Amino acid sequence: MKPAFRNSALILMVLAVALPFLPLVVWSFSQQWFYPNVLPNAWGVRAWKYVFGVAGTQIISALFHSVFIASITAFISLAIGIPAGRVLGLYHFRGKALVLVTLTLPIIVPPLSIAMGLHLWFIRLDLADSFVGVILVHLIISVPYTVFVLWGVFSNYNPDFEDQARSLGASSWKVIFRVMLPLTFPGIVVAGLFSFLLSWSQYLNTLIIGGGKMTTLPILLFSLMGSGDRPVASAVSIVFIVPAFVALLFSARYLGGKYVSEVW
Repeated sequence: MKPAFRNSALILMVLAVALPFLPLVVWSFSQQWFYPNVLPNAWGVRAWKYVFGVAGTQIISALFHSVFIASITAFISLAIGIPAGRVLGLYHFRGKALVLVTLTLPIIVPPLSIAMGLHLWFIRLDLADSFVGVILVHLIISVPYTVFVLWGVFSNYNPDFEDQARSLGASSWKVIFRVMLPLTFPGIVVAGLFSFLLSWSQYLNTLIIGGGKMTTLPILLFSLMGSGDRPVASAVSIVFIVPAFVALLFSARYLGGKYVSEVW
């Protein structure tokens, strides 16, 4: 690919990603903005002063909760998804179609139905309004996606490399950490990213199961949007986007090029 064409493609890609967020940036620096003006009537940093000043502690707390919950969810999803994806990708057994249907149900069933149904059970199990309950409801949404991604990864994985390592005297742990995980690492990163982003954006399930006691950034953001203060809501939206964007940048090298050919 020629450098000029590559640079043009990169610029177009950046614009395609950045343009949808441009209105948020403009709104966050607006002081007054009345229809039909294309740009604000007055500019200011009131929204950002609110984010980093008056509501700073609340936003930092919500950000910490969101990152912590999404990270724990991604870790547990991978702990479940790696062995499940390996079994589904490498082996054929009776009942595999039933597993597929079971994994698809949390994806196709409306989230509100899932949250309301689980809330009744969680109340009986004393898991409602708790951190554990929020993690569990996030796992119900994220685990199917993680398993599906890793199912595809292991469908193209060659276990003969493990047999060769064992023939050379490698133990079971060395086979896992020196052979299987390095060969499937790009797919694991992609699955972990999906799980993290799904948990990161959960609002309804967190609100219903958490009972409003677990304040995450989506819950805080929706309350600010309901208040009608668009500049502040836009500023918090940008804060909400940044960690997810950083996670996407971290895993970007595994989403293209030679790594895609390795995974898929």
